[in-house]
Amino acid sequence: MTFLLIAFVALLAITIFRFYRQRTYLNVLTEDQFVEGYRKAQLIDVREPQEFDRGHILGARNIPVTQMKQRLVEMRKDKPVYLYCQTSSRSARAAQLLHKKGFEDIYQLKGGFKKWTGKIKTKK
Repeated sequence: MTFLLIAFVALLAITIFRFYRQRTYLNVLTEDQFVEGYRKAQLIDVREPQEFDRGHILGARNIPVTQMKQRLVEMRKDKPVYLYCQTSSRSARAAQLLHKKGFEDIYQLKGGFKKWTGKIKTKK
């Protein structure tokens, strides 16, 4: 029983640590804030291609988080990166990877595509 309690406390501590560390490099933006800046940035949809094809923010490029390591060469470190996924969990993982690879200006859409009310494009 004591072991389980120690394991639980350790897991909780790690989760809290990651959350606060993430806040140092990932800027979470409301939809209005996101719209203000994404046209001057790299707008990346980190969902899988079939999700992207069903609908994505106008002007977004699809670089799934599962392919991001291999496709880093397609992204520029000198321009802001605006990320989104369906609910914000995958874009947070993508932001962590980008931060580790030296990207500094990283933004995420609060609530993800699920909460997006702006223009979208679907594949015909």
